[in-house]
Amino acid sequence: MSFKSMIQDMKDEFGSISRKGFRSRSHRVVQDCTVTIDALRQSCWANMPPELLRDVLMRIEESDSDWRPRKNVVACAGVCRSWREIMKEIVKTPEVSGKLTFPISLKQPGPRDKLVQCFIRRNRSSQTYHLFLNLNEVANDDGKFLLAARKCKRPTYTDYIISLNAEVASRGSSTYIGKLRSNFLGTKFTVYDAQPSNAGAKVSKCRSTRFVGMKQVSPRIPTGNYPVAHISYELNVLGARGPRRMLCIMDAIPASSIEPGGLAPTQTEFVPVNVDSFPSLHFFRSKSTRVDNFSSGPLPSPKDEVLTLKNKAPRWHEQLQCWCLNFNGRVTVASVKNFQLVASLGDGAGQENENVILQFGKVGEDLFTMDYQYPISAFQAFAICLSSFDTKIACE
Repeated sequence: MSFKSMIQDMKDEFGSISRKGFRSRSHRVVQDCTVTIDALRQSCWANMPPELLRDVLMRIEESDSDWRPRKNVVACAGVCRSWREIMKEIVKTPEVSGKLTFPISLKQPGPRDKLVQCFIRRNRSSQTYHLFLNLNEVANDDGKFLLAARKCKRPTYTDYIISLNAEVASRGSSTYIGKLRSNFLGTKFTVYDAQPSNAGAKVSKCRSTRFVGMKQVSPRIPTGNYPVAHISYELNVLGARGPRRMLCIMDAIPASSIEPGGLAPTQTEFVPVNVDSFPSLHFFRSKSTRVDNFSSGPLPSPKDEVLTLKNKAPRWHEQLQCWCLNFNGRVTVASVKNFQLVASLGDGAGQENENVILQFGKVGEDLFTMDYQYPISAFQAFAICLSSFDTKIACE
């Protein structure tokens, strides 16, 4: 190799090094400028006068009563931390406002004075069920998605995995919030919450207790099986006792909640907990497991009665020759799945409250309405309605 060619190769090498260094330095400068601009924008939004910011956000929240424009409220809560904290203070629970806004609203009791109108769409091929909020009282084909459930058939039981995500519904997902489990005959069901609905909730001993979001570094949400309701269907092998008879025992809700001024536990937020504070799964199975500052409202003590719901007895219509219930136009197709739940007074005389807490009925081939109110939540109501879809060998 000649001396001239060696010099040329060295020039080319130094040139490539210098160009790479220039590009890397210029990239750092552009990146630093971008970070600075983002920080300035963040500080501009975050450093607005609190009085002015609160007034603006209150006007936005009050003007958006329905869900199509209500997405602006959620968007404002996602701007920055200060906006989010103010929005959490302004937006009231469904019990007070009658509105479903943030995901936590699905775990909170519904309004006291009216039924929240929803509908469920069933997909037979994928064995999934999607819960939507009615945007209007006329059509059910366009709603706000709330929850999804997927049926998992096992040899001796059936699980309905309930998720906040319409596409992903599994216990390993960070959107998993609970499940419904049936026995072999489909006559008894248990509703499990992934997180305790009150500070005194105890986790059930189950092999499916696990951490959600294991791929995340931190924080992680400890999920367990906290039983919040038990549903039982009366045996009716020969069909001689008429329509289905069901009973729901709400473990997390005191019976006094349906009385004037009564309160039901209200979960305030999804609590992320660092895995370091939970050294082993044995901690979850301890009888002393408690989560502080998790909910508001009195909790049912061992001496207090829990809320018991029973299906409202239908009447026989002589002209139509069928059993009938007054759904106020919300149900149009006769089905064994249709029901209305009212509170049992528990005085030993079999009396029941006339106020319908949950009603469920068929309006199409794979379309069902679901209306609920205080003291149960959308999650609890959805799980109860899912029990009506399950095959019942000994109930009809």
